[in-house]
Amino acid sequence: MNALQEEALEEMRTAIHEWFDEQAKQKDVEGTVKRTTLQIGLFNDVRLEYRPGRTIVDSFGFGYNDESGKSMKASPFTREQVLHEVRPLLAGIAKERLDKLGTSPLIDYRFTLRGTFATTEGPAAVTVLEIIDEEKKRQLLERIQSYIEKKLEKGSYPTKPLETFFLSRHLLDPFLYPEPEASRTIALFDRIQELNKERTQALAEHRSHLIRALTGWAEDVFLPRYYDVTRSAYRDHEYEIKPDAVLENKDQPNQPIDLLLYVASMILRYEPNYSKSRGQTFLELASRLGSAKAGRMLKEGSGSFSQEDTHMRHELAECKANDVFALVTVVIRKEEAGAYERAISFLLSLLRKGFPKSYKIKLKSSGRESLPVKGLAKSDTHRFFANALAYSELHPLLEQYAREAMEEFEWYGDTEGDNSVMPGSYAVFGLGLSDERYFPLVEAYMGLVDDEHQLAHDKFTAAFADAHGVSASSIPVLVACLRRSHDSLELKIQPELESEDKLSLLAQQVEALPRYEAERVLYPIWGGTEKLAAQARKAKEPRKELLLRLLKAAGQA
Repeated sequence: MNALQEEALEEMRTAIHEWFDEQAKQKDVEGTVKRTTLQIGLFNDVRLEYRPGRTIVDSFGFGYNDESGKSMKASPFTREQVLHEVRPLLAGIAKERLDKLGTSPLIDYRFTLRGTFATTEGPAAVTVLEIIDEEKKRQLLERIQSYIEKKLEKGSYPTKPLETFFLSRHLLDPFLYPEPEASRTIALFDRIQELNKERTQALAEHRSHLIRALTGWAEDVFLPRYYDVTRSAYRDHEYEIKPDAVLENKDQPNQPIDLLLYVASMILRYEPNYSKSRGQTFLELASRLGSAKAGRMLKEGSGSFSQEDTHMRHELAECKANDVFALVTVVIRKEEAGAYERAISFLLSLLRKGFPKSYKIKLKSSGRESLPVKGLAKSDTHRFFANALAYSELHPLLEQYAREAMEEFEWYGDTEGDNSVMPGSYAVFGLGLSDERYFPLVEAYMGLVDDEHQLAHDKFTAAFADAHGVSASSIPVLVACLRRSHDSLELKIQPELESEDKLSLLAQQVEALPRYEAERVLYPIWGGTEKLAAQARKAKEPRKELLLRLLKAAGQA
């Protein structure tokens, strides 16, 4: 090697040694791996990224970003040199350090050092070293089997999310189980959910671990067998089917593709709205491979719900639901309260059984109602609920629906951008405008709404103020709305606040808020605290004192 290459190699050698030296300083490694019998070591995948003058070794994944991190120096290596000269030398260095560690719990049963190297032809990704400690592997397999028998097959108590994190990844690890037994794996994952069903928060954590492990297996192990994958950290991966891709035994039971369909169903049923496209993609990829089951799921739904749950037929109305596309088709045959009552009851039942809340309605109806809220999207979902709200006898049922549907970080599937609305929005808006008895529902809604990704509640707030004005009963609701408002909202209620009694009620509400929320409430009314201060300077008592109290609540007095 020439001098530049020797310098580069020394740079990489130093980085590898520094990584091992840093890990050796970790305290209580034994205690960490003893949290669960399913963890036998800390590190199994380490990445090295080399650019001239800049080498990183880390146990966290990082991508080679050729645009943002170009080196000022040219690489001294060709691809061939990296493969046949650099790689063996670095592998030897890492192997020597691993040998010194022996059976240390710092290292998992398998250890892989991956490298991304700048070369004269561009970045080259290379597996530098991959070793398996057969004794640790044997011990781990025994522990996995023991855990399954004692905690899942014979156990009757909730399990720990940390155990599910490791077990799910182990069962899908091709180095431990070269071909996963799909039916057994699915049964075990279902058993975990069954054991933890009474603990809502923990169950969600268990499911998240299962979905992450299954998704990783699908994207890194299963799909690359049949598709060329273009990966991206910022958008969905792109898949191009290989010319010779053949899915054997595609519709026979207990095949690996069943795991792909299983995780697709879980994503569609339990993941947030922004993740559901991955579930649909998995089904579409399986269908392209010739899976008849995937084709049926795309057409009829994932199979997570019974036929009785997803199809309601009556002389007044008919409803069909497909959870894969989060779509509910509603046909109103007679425009009367009974038809909408049946449809709302159908939706309510679906949501209570876990149907995606970020669904959309495809409506066939002669009704053309809309809510008296300017700027809402003119969607079928909006029209359905506006039509239903015309029947006052359905309002209690609509409140039940709204309380079930409301979910932070979920949105109806036929709105996007500024028109996005949280599930339940149309029912809440309509009920809140119609009657004071639904004011608590509006306050509950405002406590959940994601104001970073939704503006529609500002439009409702303006409509609410027009409908109900400023009163002892409406002020708490207005404050709840304004706590989630944006600077673009202008609420024209100052004339009503000329009343000292109403202004006093507002001050009492605002004084109970944190300063930043108090300022947020005041802005849409006065256009900022400066304008409010100007009014306070000109006002006479007792109005002056009330305005000063508002300024003080906002930290401006």
